[in-house]
Amino acid sequence: MMSITLSEILAQAPAGATPPGGLLGNPMVFMVLMFVMMYFLLIRPQRQRQKELEKLISSVKVGDHVVMNGGEHGIITSVKDKTVMLKVADNVKIEYERSAIASVSKKTEIVEATAA
Repeated sequence: MMSITLSEILAQAPAGATPPGGLLGNPMVFMVLMFVMMYFLLIRPQRQRQKELEKLISSVKVGDHVVMNGGEHGIITSVKDKTVMLKVADNVKIEYERSAIASVSKKTEIVEATAA
């Protein structure tokens, strides 16, 4: 009968052999790949939306129809450095921070929508 001991098996294994799994078996490489995926799927699109919203907010002018973060709809009646005055009803004007603007509809977009 042939008897093989554990020490004989370990002696036959080549020293410094790489574990199975190849390159993806390395946890550091896996973490880097996960970060790259997170960047392109979450971080980058969010930054692009934020830049687009900042550009939109900085370009508002009198007469634009806006929707605020709280859901209020109105027409801009005056624009200051950090605030805008919003007409929400007849004889009702409210001052908001520019950063509270969620979306903007320009005059031309509203005229086209009502004409169609």
